[in-house]
Amino acid sequence: MDFWTMGNSECLPTCVSYFSSHWNWVPRLDLGSLIDSDDEDQDIIPENLPAPSSKYKLKYQQYNTEMKEGYKQYSQRNSEKTKSNVPHPESPGIKIDDKCVQGKESSVDDLTTLDRKALLQQGFAKSPCNAQHSARKSNAEVVAAEKKKRTVAEQVLIDHLSRAVISDPEQNLTLEKQESACVLPDSKVAPLRFRKRTLHETKIKTQSTLTENVLSHKVQFDGRIITRNGRDACRELIGFFFTHDQSLTIYEYRQFGKNRTNVLPFIQKSIYSHQCGRRKGKQYQVGDFYTGATLTFLSSDHPGLPESIKKSILLRVRITNIDQMALDSLKTASVEPDDDIICQEANDSLVLKAIQDALKEKLHNRGVRILTGLGKYFQQLDKEGDGLLHKSEFKQALKVLHFEISEKDFESLWYILNGNDNDKVDYGEFKRAIIGEMNEYRKSFVRKAFMKLDFNKTGFVSVIDISKCYCAKKHPQVASGHSTEEAIKSSFLETLRESCSKSDEVSYGEFEDYYEGLSIGMENDEDFVNILRTPWGI
Repeated sequence: MDFWTMGNSECLPTCVSYFSSHWNWVPRLDLGSLIDSDDEDQDIIPENLPAPSSKYKLKYQQYNTEMKEGYKQYSQRNSEKTKSNVPHPESPGIKIDDKCVQGKESSVDDLTTLDRKALLQQGFAKSPCNAQHSARKSNAEVVAAEKKKRTVAEQVLIDHLSRAVISDPEQNLTLEKQESACVLPDSKVAPLRFRKRTLHETKIKTQSTLTENVLSHKVQFDGRIITRNGRDACRELIGFFFTHDQSLTIYEYRQFGKNRTNVLPFIQKSIYSHQCGRRKGKQYQVGDFYTGATLTFLSSDHPGLPESIKKSILLRVRITNIDQMALDSLKTASVEPDDDIICQEANDSLVLKAIQDALKEKLHNRGVRILTGLGKYFQQLDKEGDGLLHKSEFKQALKVLHFEISEKDFESLWYILNGNDNDKVDYGEFKRAIIGEMNEYRKSFVRKAFMKLDFNKTGFVSVIDISKCYCAKKHPQVASGHSTEEAIKSSFLETLRESCSKSDEVSYGEFEDYYEGLSIGMENDEDFVNILRTPWGI
């Protein structure tokens, strides 16, 4: 009888006896355990199997880590939903922020576990790095940056030497006068403005035509938009200030893939003035351009700006780098600013520095927790989403953070920031005024790290993508054997999640606040750069 046609009770013993003659491992199986598998489950593992390779071990570890992270996020979301359904006697936003600002285990005057885990990232400052590889990578970045600047400069010349002449309204005015003198009134010939102008009817030069020599007297600078919106903050801006008419223009450089680029005007060439501060209403001059300077524009004057930028009244552009040689050669012929304004700005700087020095001790080793907590708190208070808060809301935030600022200093601070005489102030400007901010060299590496993570340019990065890109292999504690890569990575992800309003994604503003807090306790720029360069590979 063929065993394939047997019943279930007869087939199994026959199958086992059949396969036992072909494979040596089958006789070792317990027939009773196979028949009674419903009563007792056993994992049957053949002997003499080869050990898994390191490749598959790594894959299994990654899979295991992702599964744990996914389950942890799922549990957190469920717990948050449960908490949101429970009524609270006080405002939930304030309660959440107190937990974030004060810590779970102790008051703000003591270091918490969160602070200690955040300080682990400073260990990368002294981590060994390949100097030759870093220098080669830095040289390649310099070459790419110079190529980018040349591309933008060429586009500026094309726009203002050829296109400007062709589209000049004067081209139509002169020819219309000539036509009106020779064309009869009852002629059926349409005016030139309704017809296509031919090449023979186009003048090579108009009264407003610029020359390459005139445009060569300029200062070129790199810029970034001051905003918490990641998509706008990572825009690559290159600007030009022309001395012949004191005008300026800003272009945006976009790169699609490796070879395709696009250069478009972001701020049209015109004469602009300061929109806030002591110099409000005064025209921009050469002396207003230096690394770290902030240019302000009314967003309503530029209808071509993205909608996310037009939500704010002011567009703030920070100069991150400038052509110092061209600037020095043009400063000799520049107009000196008013001495009264210089004196007022110096007094404002002294007031802000006094406030920052008073809070420096409070921020020592607690910068990450306090700055990220302050950012979350301001975001919760900003119901309209325009980044502006009232005076009373700022006082409430300082009280929650236990920041002790005298009434006199606060009024001086408010007078400096409230340049537009409004009852609201941008909370980003307020935070930078009382705490300060890292220099543009450090900020450039923060933007590089986030741009590497945010490859889709959405302004947000998932925690899973951050976990995949973060590498703790060169951390000193890992190299010495005192800790593991997973432990360092877990500490980083835990502190980063605490600074975020959502547990599964990180915005640019939250990412910047995190490293702004780490920057407070570090004096050396290169040590801070290593904190970003080593784990992110930038």
